[in-house]
Amino acid sequence: MSKLPPVERFESNTGVIIYRIPMILFPNDFMGYAYVLKNAGVLTLVDTGSGMGRSNDDLLVGFQAIRADFDESFTLADIERVIITHGHIDHFGGLAFVKEHTDASVGIHELDRRVLTNYEERVIVATKDLGIYFQRAGIKPSIRESLFKMYGFAKRHVTSIPVDFSIEDEQIIDDMEFIHTPGHCPGQVCIRIGDVLLSADHILSRTTPHQAPESITHYMGLGHYADSLRKLTHVEGIRIALGGHEDPIHDLYGRIGEIRASHNRKLDRIRKIMRDHGDPMTISDISKAMYPDVKDYNILLAIEEAGAHIEYLYHHGHLSIANLHEVETEDNPAILYTLID
Repeated sequence: MSKLPPVERFESNTGVIIYRIPMILFPNDFMGYAYVLKNAGVLTLVDTGSGMGRSNDDLLVGFQAIRADFDESFTLADIERVIITHGHIDHFGGLAFVKEHTDASVGIHELDRRVLTNYEERVIVATKDLGIYFQRAGIKPSIRESLFKMYGFAKRHVTSIPVDFSIEDEQIIDDMEFIHTPGHCPGQVCIRIGDVLLSADHILSRTTPHQAPESITHYMGLGHYADSLRKLTHVEGIRIALGGHEDPIHDLYGRIGEIRASHNRKLDRIRKIMRDHGDPMTISDISKAMYPDVKDYNILLAIEEAGAHIEYLYHHGHLSIANLHEVETEDNPAILYTLID
């Protein structure tokens, strides 16, 4: 069993105490954080973990550590408000467990609200859209089937759950200012608390957050993500950013620059792959060239990541469709892209 780092305590210049609780979210030791906010109005929990494996137990252990190590008296039952930063299962999958312990009100951005309130519907619609994308990306039927199985595996334990209020861009609730930052997820929000930013999965300290095409889900895609990064460069005075995973970020603005550069390198890499290949290529072809060694679930992530960048290049006039007649006359054929410049 993986040993977790200790719970950490942070404090904003507005007097809000922030406790960071580590959790193992998936069986592959993928780690992330929930946050407990004290002095930001009512006692608030930001994100709940995945609800899978040991995630719920880790959340309870985190509350025990807060009491033991920081001389606090509250428990999970004392939480009065839960904020979900975005509609990805590693951030909201534990919500049903949390609601078994508390009557806390639940809030999420309006674009991700239906992920919680109509979960089963969302899975069906998303799976259908993903299937259409797989066809257009040129993925073989046998591989599609295995990807569908991997996509649905982590979603089986979650059911719909009520939401009490929606969060909007620039909304201020007590000491929390919400900043809508779509791209990684449609309803992704960052939360400014004085000079501290809870950056969720929008900005991480080491990883460039995963991108998927907007053709699968509206308000995702590299274009929205790039706009959201620019948006945060205008948010002044952030001393530290705390992500949903990885380490605290002590230079938010420098980290934004690094992430931008990383995505620009991926765009340049796609151009080079297509130049070297010469012939028109599908998203699947390009993904294999970009990520030749990926396996299992990472194949799906690679296809989405490559597709998001190809979509961006196409929308910005750098690619064209080589088999337009097939696209016009056939039922959802694989799209062949060719480089313009």
